[in-house]
Amino acid sequence: MTSSTPSVRVERSRDTGSAAQGVSTSLDTNGVRGKLTQNAPLAPLVWFKSGGAAQWLFEPKDADDLCAFLRDLDPAVPVMALGLGSNLIVRDGGVPGVVVRLGKAFAKVARVDGVTLDCGGGASGILVSSTARDAGIAGLEFLRSIPGTVGGFCRMNGGAYGSEVKDVMVDCDVVLRSGERVTLPVADLGYTYRHSELPEGAIVIGARFRGRPGDAQAIQAEMDRISAAREASQPLRSKTGGSTFKNPDGAKAWELVDRAGCRGLTVGGAQVSEKHTNFLINTGTASSADIEALGEEVRRRVKEQSGVELQWEIQRVGKP
Repeated sequence: MTSSTPSVRVERSRDTGSAAQGVSTSLDTNGVRGKLTQNAPLAPLVWFKSGGAAQWLFEPKDADDLCAFLRDLDPAVPVMALGLGSNLIVRDGGVPGVVVRLGKAFAKVARVDGVTLDCGGGASGILVSSTARDAGIAGLEFLRSIPGTVGGFCRMNGGAYGSEVKDVMVDCDVVLRSGERVTLPVADLGYTYRHSELPEGAIVIGARFRGRPGDAQAIQAEMDRISAAREASQPLRSKTGGSTFKNPDGAKAWELVDRAGCRGLTVGGAQVSEKHTNFLINTGTASSADIEALGEEVRRRVKEQSGVELQWEIQRVGKP
């Protein structure tokens, strides 16, 4: 890269009122080849369609661009990755620092060998599972039901219908906050239920998933079954954030929420789904504060009714 002829596109949104403050508003853009937007609204990019702006939104051109950007970025500036925004509450005060969003360059999926796929961090679960089907690779069908990207469900050990990412991952490529690129085997990620030990500020840019030989028609039938089950039980056509709370040991979060009388409960424009009580919904006018307050009220009522303290599964980021 040549810093004398930067080709960065710096864009500034007119909506500057909700960008989080407290971090320097100037960045050295020399040599950056991606798209950098200041005070970028995040509500359009997340499923809840609520929340403030990113102080900076960076969409790198490729992995080298991301590595160089993070290497040259002041270590004091916080960094977080944004995938499809499906399991996320962006608070109304916005997100300070830099939000990194991986684009098409990171959304490719390719077959490595008979049962292994090399997946970009920006690839969706639907793309991964469909590519596996076309290649006759079984065991990855559950990824069809995870509404996110490879980077997101690697960080969260995403799972559904009896399988988790840790069951199929071989390793993943990560760009650390320092800009260093490393490959981490699954054993080094400290996976537990909806949790990993990926370093703070690290961004997953790719992963290898291994399945088993299978028949394409049988794989498609399993994907259809999963899709139908989700459609029947989850409010997929609403502004939601996916599963709100982690399932406690030996219990189902939705059952605890239901028993606490929270089905249909509202705070402002936020509502507990009547279709699936572990989902919160933006009925159209909810702020992120409404959504988070509703979640906390649900946690309070469940604790009072059953003694169980529900833990958030949805990530909450930014400033109130």
